[in-house]
Amino acid sequence: MALCMTRRNRMTSLFAAFLFLLPALSGAWGAAPAPLKNKAGGMVLSSHPLATAAGQEVLDRGGNAVDAAVAVGYALAVVHPAAGNIGGGGFAVIHTAEGKDEMLDFREKAPLKATRDMYLDRDGNVIAESSTVGYLAAGTPGTVAGMSAMLEKYGTRKLPELMAPAIRHAAEGYRINARQEATLAEIKPVMEKIPSSRKYFVKKDGSAYQEGDLLVQADLARTLRLIAGQGPEAFYKGAIADLIEADMRRNGGILSKEDLAAYSVVWRSPVRGTYRGYDIVSASPPSSGGTHVIQMLNIMENADVKGTGFGSSATVHLMAEAMRYAYADRSEYMGDPDFVTVPVDKLTDKAYARAIYDKIRAAGNKAVPSKDIRPGMLMEEGNNTTHYSVADKWGNAVAVTYTINTSYGSGAAVEGAGFLLNNEMDDFSVKPGVPNVYGLTGGAANAVAPEKRPLSCMTPTLILKDGRVFMVVGSPGGARIMTTTLQIISNVIDHGMSVSEAVMAPRVHMQWEPDELRIEKYGLVRDVADKLAAMGYTVVVKAPMGDVNALLIDQTTGIIYGATDPRAEF
Repeated sequence: MALCMTRRNRMTSLFAAFLFLLPALSGAWGAAPAPLKNKAGGMVLSSHPLATAAGQEVLDRGGNAVDAAVAVGYALAVVHPAAGNIGGGGFAVIHTAEGKDEMLDFREKAPLKATRDMYLDRDGNVIAESSTVGYLAAGTPGTVAGMSAMLEKYGTRKLPELMAPAIRHAAEGYRINARQEATLAEIKPVMEKIPSSRKYFVKKDGSAYQEGDLLVQADLARTLRLIAGQGPEAFYKGAIADLIEADMRRNGGILSKEDLAAYSVVWRSPVRGTYRGYDIVSASPPSSGGTHVIQMLNIMENADVKGTGFGSSATVHLMAEAMRYAYADRSEYMGDPDFVTVPVDKLTDKAYARAIYDKIRAAGNKAVPSKDIRPGMLMEEGNNTTHYSVADKWGNAVAVTYTINTSYGSGAAVEGAGFLLNNEMDDFSVKPGVPNVYGLTGGAANAVAPEKRPLSCMTPTLILKDGRVFMVVGSPGGARIMTTTLQIISNVIDHGMSVSEAVMAPRVHMQWEPDELRIEKYGLVRDVADKLAAMGYTVVVKAPMGDVNALLIDQTTGIIYGATDPRAEF
């Protein structure tokens, strides 16, 4: 949605000042603050201090990482409405103290009445904003089911206790911060056109909320109380489901009580890989994130990335080409594994990565145009999002990334229930070959179909060393989630950065189409940028990328170090 891009542009000037103070690409990173540190109990990092506090309180009172993750998820639904949600969905990657790794898929699903061409006009062209704004853009939400599924399987506390902070912040209100002032102002033209959204997120006098204003969400508080008292049944079969269906009927949506009642989460095996002696455990399809992060790391593992150095033209070139090949493969092969066969084993195979690396080396110090790279060419066979990280004192860890897609989702709030619906249907290939709002091109494997889950870039990731959690990491950012996560991992493992240095370091991004190397302002020194341009890259400066929350656990002392991202892209 264009509104999200506008907000990112505003963030550029704020982050540019931050980057200018750094010894960019020098390897010194003297400006990086000391990481947060927690010696006992565990640590929670999220994108809002009230949500972080809700989760940390759970840990401090003896709850485990899953208990805290549920508390954070519901708190973010109140205090971070641009991305926190009960009207969306996502993924959780969980590591237990006993050494078990699991992924919970609570991604949204297409409604039963969805059709492959539902967003095309009679001439086969995409209808503007049909998959991004309003009620028709919404898939069946999975967050409420996901929170309860996690809690039931691995939690130790009761849902009402964990939801209490969220209910309190909704009923009593919380203060709008500067970031939310900007985002609410930008989404206001959309909200004003939808009566329920205007009531909830625009002041009665028609003005936008300002920093310091108290936002009280009485209807959302009632909704949360119903969920706390009755569990997910209230959302999927009870009074909340009635409100959702009634609002859909009034506003041309197709999501029904039948869709809600039929929704279920899926426990899946996470995708696994290795990188320089570390185990990578991440989200598997229908998330493309984990598969392609492992694919890119496999390619990079063939080179001496530490030797070429952080931010050098050689290192950026290798990363960019690894990204290019991975995103090309994503466009062809990725989809809902319940509907299509996804060749995860091949995509994460080190021999396949070696073949790609050899191809990159054979091209010399030159960028290979994206038009010359086909998906799977070396195979034998043919946003708005938020992330939070939790680790407890017993060795349990949870990485959660969940979303309503673009900032404030579809912009449509459920009348009487007080929460925003996702616009996740745009994550399908609404017309194969035509880019979505993030510029990502998809194929038939990700076409719209009833009860299908749309492809995602969400990449909640755990890094293990000798079977113990070493890092918990993830980020929002749409198409840039995978490359952001990749660079945090490489910064720590290849370049020896602290977790705060790794999070603060400038980022680059390449996604096959469009054929451009995206950098942050002041993200590359001029000599490196000029050399990359001479190698054939179209180097473009755009807004900051990502909003990382990362934890790193010292394997000797057990101390947990954490870092949050100054960018706050979403």
